Amino acid sequence: MNPNLQQLQPYPFAKLAKLKAGIEGPEDLAHIALSIGEPKHTPPTFVRDELIDNLDKLAAYPLTKGIDPLRETIAQWLRNRFQLNAVCPDTQVIPVNGTREALFAFAQAVVSPGATVLMPNPFYQIYEGAAFLAGAIPHFINCSAETGFKPDFSSVPESAWASCDLLYLCTPGNPTGALLDLDELKQLIALADKYDFTIASDECYSELYFDENNPPAGLLQACAELGRDDYRRCVVFHSLSKRSNLPGLRSGFAAGDGEILEKFLLYRTYHGCAMPVPTQYASIAAWQDEQHVQENRELYRQKFDAVLNILDGCLEVQKPQASFYLWPKVGDGETFARELFRQQHITVLPGAYLAREANGVNPGAEYVRMALVATLEECIEAAKRIRHFRM
Repeated sequence: MNPNLQQLQPYPFAKLAKLKAGIEGPEDLAHIALSIGEPKHTPPTFVRDELIDNLDKLAAYPLTKGIDPLRETIAQWLRNRFQLNAVCPDTQVIPVNGTREALFAFAQAVVSPGATVLMPNPFYQIYEGAAFLAGAIPHFINCSAETGFKPDFSSVPESAWASCDLLYLCTPGNPTGALLDLDELKQLIALADKYDFTIASDECYSELYFDENNPPAGLLQACAELGRDDYRRCVVFHSLSKRSNLPGLRSGFAAGDGEILEKFLLYRTYHGCAMPVPTQYASIAAWQDEQHVQENRELYRQKFDAVLNILDGCLEVQKPQASFYLWPKVGDGETFARELFRQQHITVLPGAYLAREANGVNPGAEYVRMALVATLEECIEAAKRIRHFRM
């Protein structure tokens, strides 16, 4: 067996299942799950129809590079969304089977054994697993209230920057919803130039925001403002899962530095992860439509407004800058999650399960993550129960 497998921790939801083992929620209260970031809004009907209409294309092997119309659609979406001057669909875009698969595979392609992989803390667990299985060493950058829940890049020693092959970003952040602005992204690009590492920006929550006139910035947008249309050292990852409520479609893309993506495509050719052609045509339909995305954002706005109004004064929590998570400070996240399930039949995720101890502290230990993915009615009911909950 690969010895690096021994370094992997149980996934957060395995830890959560162990925490809840032997505990039953009240039978008279329906269970409300706020733990998993799985969108529950209705997927667009036209995407389903496009998938069905192209089922005859299952008779052919798909190309790893994807069909030209999909890459062209993605390139156009990127240009429009992030005000980019140019995106070459032939060399700067690769379709992927969701960002989870691609973020993991990316490290295997760009990281040298023994190198450092920098990542936010707390973080999407795929980053750590990808680093370990690439034979690299994770370096965790704490995100705290003091830094606006952004990674404290000033805490990274020069030795870590110097040994870095890959920096994972997540903006909007999971689980905090914090955003990196264009100036911060430009500073990170300068560091990548100085120390010769690659930036992988996980932007799968980029389309879940509150102000229609002020969408989150992206890494390629920062490149474009610097006049770097080659997107040197920068690759972004986007998905239809959150944007279009299509987690089961397993569809997204990687885009950016063409030289890096050329090698990543070679890796993927051997990896065997080509997107089925019917899925590609369904994805084209999704990326070409913005109305359903705007409607999706409105549903989340309604839930955040209702829930935060109910929780006001009873829980230390604030509206995130983006995403569909709440990140309340509760004292002991594990105790809060266990007792909330026992007393109110609500499942949330302890923040410690999404983080690691770094610089003497686990920055998620005092928090829990709540995903507002249930229906509006369920989210309101959960907030009412939490308001009356006592540890």
